[in-house]
Amino acid sequence: MQSVLLRSLRSVREKLLSDSSRRVKERNADKDTEDEEEEEGRAFLDNLPVDMQFLIMTYLCPEDLCRLGGCSRFWRSMVQEPLLWRYFFMRDVNSWTSVDHLSMPKEEFLSAAAPDAPELQKLDFMAEYLRCSPACRCRYQQPRPALEAVAFFLQNLVSGSEPRFAMFGPGLEQLDVSLMTTMMHSPHILPVAGIPQRQIGGIGSGISFLYNNQHKFNIITLYSTNSSERERARLEQQSVRSKLFVLQGETESGPVYSVAPQVQEACQAVNGFIFVSNAQTDRGRMEEASQVRAVLQPIWGPASRPLLVLSCVSRDGAVRIPSVTVAHQLQLHLLANPWMVQDVVSESLAGLLDGIGWLLKQSGLRL
Repeated sequence: MQSVLLRSLRSVREKLLSDSSRRVKERNADKDTEDEEEEEGRAFLDNLPVDMQFLIMTYLCPEDLCRLGGCSRFWRSMVQEPLLWRYFFMRDVNSWTSVDHLSMPKEEFLSAAAPDAPELQKLDFMAEYLRCSPACRCRYQQPRPALEAVAFFLQNLVSGSEPRFAMFGPGLEQLDVSLMTTMMHSPHILPVAGIPQRQIGGIGSGISFLYNNQHKFNIITLYSTNSSERERARLEQQSVRSKLFVLQGETESGPVYSVAPQVQEACQAVNGFIFVSNAQTDRGRMEEASQVRAVLQPIWGPASRPLLVLSCVSRDGAVRIPSVTVAHQLQLHLLANPWMVQDVVSESLAGLLDGIGWLLKQSGLRL
């Protein structure tokens, strides 16, 4: 792909330099010494070998790359070369630390077709990159509908309590480092604000945390089974049958689950959900996707309730499944609810605050 890209850039460069030389000759008679020196400086950059120009562009972030395109007609044409942005897109997409319902890359852009395939010429990789990249996403975020935001505000006002979220998923149980344990012992990142004395269907009240030392929220942790069974399954690297869900049957697309009676009240009481995925393996994603759909059924609450997927690994440096891949495997693009996949490290909690901040915003809080 890189050789095709360089060939295309050379073609663009040759055409631009040819036009530029003609215009320079026409203007030379009117140029003073200072203008000539400035023109020589620009000519030096423009006449660098294409391989070096490409190398320079690979070191620039998307924002700086767009600024480079504003420097001259030459660099604007080079930066807008479609194959250049396809190269950046395919290079970077698996390293993006988050993706949400507004920035999920479209299937056709993830195709592995040859760089010179005719159908790729119709795709705007530059626009797709700027829409999907976490570094650029804030520029493209759509505001929450006013009616929806008012509804959440009134709901929180009437309830008089902090927003509550149900947290579940294999990443809570399968990793060597417990995410919840780390959260409870990291006051410099997410201080514990208390354990409210109330029960939800016998499950418990959960734990309250403080985001940014001012926004209080509650997490109800739903484990698949008791601690001894979870630990045995983790050591033996075996899956454990979850008591949170009831298997209703099998279809061509995978298993179909419903929420177990003992957790139905919790699904109705919360403002949103946190699904903790084990990003160190891609086993069992079809089953997990069905369980996510089960808790988001309209019978338990409105489709406006957000879903935060924490794509977790135990430690920094661990090999992980990319966030975009996790989103595809969980079939999140089929959900009506707002969702986000955020990479997190259980040991250091890296990335956690980004996910929690998104979740609280989606729940109506003004951060």
